[in-house]
Amino acid sequence: MIFFFPPLHFSVMEDSQPLLRSEEPRTNGHYRWSTHTLDSKAVEDFRRRLKYFFMNPCEKYRARGRKPWKLMLQILKIAITTIQLVSFGLSNEMMVTFKDENLVTFRHLFLKGFKDHRQESYSLYTKADVYDHIHYIINTYINLQNLTVANLAYERVDGEYTPLSVCREFYRNSSIDPGTDTFDIDPHIDKDCISIHPMQSVDNCSLAAHFNFSLDFKSLLSVNIYLTLKTINLQTVRHHELPDCYDFHIMIMFDNRAHSGKIKVYVENDARIYECRDWNVEGASGKNDYLLLWFDSVVILACLTSLILCTRSVINGIQLQFEFNIFFHAYYNKIVPWSDRMEFVNGWYILIIVSDMLTIAGSALKIGIQTKFLTNYDVCSILLGTATMLVWVGVIRYLGFFKKYNILILTLRAALPNVIRFCCCAAMIYLGYCFCGWIVLGPYHDKFRTLDRVTECLFSLINGDDMYATFLNLRDKSYMVWLFSRLYLYSFISLFIYMVLSLFIALITDTYETIKHHQQDKVPVSQLQAFIAECRDQPESGRYQTDEELTSCCLSPRCCLP
Repeated sequence: MIFFFPPLHFSVMEDSQPLLRSEEPRTNGHYRWSTHTLDSKAVEDFRRRLKYFFMNPCEKYRARGRKPWKLMLQILKIAITTIQLVSFGLSNEMMVTFKDENLVTFRHLFLKGFKDHRQESYSLYTKADVYDHIHYIINTYINLQNLTVANLAYERVDGEYTPLSVCREFYRNSSIDPGTDTFDIDPHIDKDCISIHPMQSVDNCSLAAHFNFSLDFKSLLSVNIYLTLKTINLQTVRHHELPDCYDFHIMIMFDNRAHSGKIKVYVENDARIYECRDWNVEGASGKNDYLLLWFDSVVILACLTSLILCTRSVINGIQLQFEFNIFFHAYYNKIVPWSDRMEFVNGWYILIIVSDMLTIAGSALKIGIQTKFLTNYDVCSILLGTATMLVWVGVIRYLGFFKKYNILILTLRAALPNVIRFCCCAAMIYLGYCFCGWIVLGPYHDKFRTLDRVTECLFSLINGDDMYATFLNLRDKSYMVWLFSRLYLYSFISLFIYMVLSLFIALITDTYETIKHHQQDKVPVSQLQAFIAECRDQPESGRYQTDEELTSCCLSPRCCLP
């Protein structure tokens, strides 16, 4: 697109008189535009247009009387998205709590002698204990209705109960004799299962004889027991929500893959949530469900409107940036630096656009969950939670209209590039310590057992958390490991707490002092700001009550001549 300024009216000029405006030398590193050079109405209109573009909503209202619709819409969004998140959060909390409590119930029901306060994993050490626990699980499942206080029932498919399955995994062929230090093993894994129906009684003898189910612990890898139970989450009735029906697919695993004499026992629960087939709540009219659906629709509509308005503003800013670049090249024969060009792209609008997209997607998922077509609670909570966080972070933009609050925003924006570069350098040292700690200390310390645990442990140490416990747990290890752990921990803590963190804070402090100095001196810091600063018209002056298309830009000085 080509932009042209209106013809400039100026008298016949000598060849020696410059057509372009000149720029005086910098004063304290800042630009000042000379006053004796060429000026025109088109330049002043374009300068006024730029100043209007960078005004805050209140100043734009005083300048042209335009109501700040985006500002009012963002304030409305803060309220409705927060209410929506709180409503969904309470529902999600009930669902997660119900699933967790049922998992604890299953552990107490099916693991013999299970205690909540036990810190170590549930483990078995003798053959008799393994057989006894498998028999205990089967009998508990068969007599579940007479044992549990929960609303649990067996699953039925085509009128038949879904059986409990006991599966064993083992090496296909193996001959192991530790006494003679010999073994012959086929690494291929075989799996066979037996099925037991709820109404079938089983004891230890019939398990081994009738089902031909015996365990060769030398080749055994694991024993997995699969069962399915159904229940209804009735606690949502108190909150005027329809109860959901649940299918719990439970797996109890006896893990012998280490062949260390310790068989670890795990209980895993996979829940499937769906709408109950036939339901009736006395006195319920479904009005609350319709209100929630209507409210979610309002949220989607508000975010869609905000998305359109902010996208339009971003596009207008990009177009104005191109005009300013062409204008500067035509009038001053200069190339606008990227730092000035990026000022036209409002990062807050980008943040709002991302927030709106996440809110629309999360609200659509929430509607699907409320109508029982979807059960993606985790995905929905991530979308809505992130969107609400971005909405509240966007409030900082409006605090920036006040000078005392604006210094924080300017400091964050100015320090961000240096902070990213600094963090990249520090991350190299951090990752080196992570890999070293994982390899050397992992076998001896739970906090260094996996790479993700190492990163979490070292980050806690940087913040001064749990230092003594980390040192203490390595006290009784071998002397070589103990000595290395001391050198490792002391060097890491000294390097990151006393040097890296101090440099990080100094980096931000230096940026803060620089921004504060510029605000006190009230001098522009870029060519764009210096150009706009020459416009002395106040928002209330009435000079902005003009057509926005009065000013445009030309590709060469020739088109600006009459």
